Amino acid sequence: MTEPLRVLLADDQTLVRTGFRLILRSDGIDVVAEAANGTEAVEAVRRTRPDVVLMDVRMPEMDGLEATRRILTGARDNPRVIILTTFDLDRYVYAALSAGASGFLLKDVTPEHLTAAVRTVRTGDALLAPAITRRLVERFTRRGSDTAALHRDLASLTPRELEVLGLLARGLSNAELAARLHLAETTVKTHVARVLAKLGLRDRVQAVITAYETGLVSAGERAAAEQSTEQP
Repeated sequence: MTEPLRVLLADDQTLVRTGFRLILRSDGIDVVAEAANGTEAVEAVRRTRPDVVLMDVRMPEMDGLEATRRILTGARDNPRVIILTTFDLDRYVYAALSAGASGFLLKDVTPEHLTAAVRTVRTGDALLAPAITRRLVERFTRRGSDTAALHRDLASLTPRELEVLGLLARGLSNAELAARLHLAETTVKTHVARVLAKLGLRDRVQAVITAYETGLVSAGERAAAEQSTEQP
């Protein structure tokens, strides 16, 4: 029998935690702990070892960004972190994604999307809220002279893997990648897994950030690509 998915809720608003807890538990997801600030969240993660953490950005004592950094530093069996935010363009959200968070959700997320997101991010197979995440990356990515050094292993990717990474950054799902590249979806999954492994990335979110930070994909390229696909 499969063990239930274990989630930790970190938010300084009691009503938010209560609402999310009811939604998750009604769908068979186990809420193992709650935290009202980042300090409590870090301690609770160490104590309860959840699979996924729903992390608010702005909390007292220690904010969600610092808590995310501390939680994701260390052992490989760290949980996935989903950032909760009220605003869809928040500089702190991008910083949290850069720190290793696996995605983010707006606090007005529907119950169905919340539970689906928690289950999905556990696997690392899908990028949450891809359109908004791409906008965050485009707005807050800073390209400097040392950017290439951050991901110099990009050279280790094969031409096909570079192509896959570029398409990931444009928000394509595995099914869409398979159709675009005329490959089986299982083959696409293998390419994605190799890209993540070679670059030492946790999931597709970090792959998107890497593609923009290294200049593999630019905001202008994405806009042009989307416009072309919308033409009749």
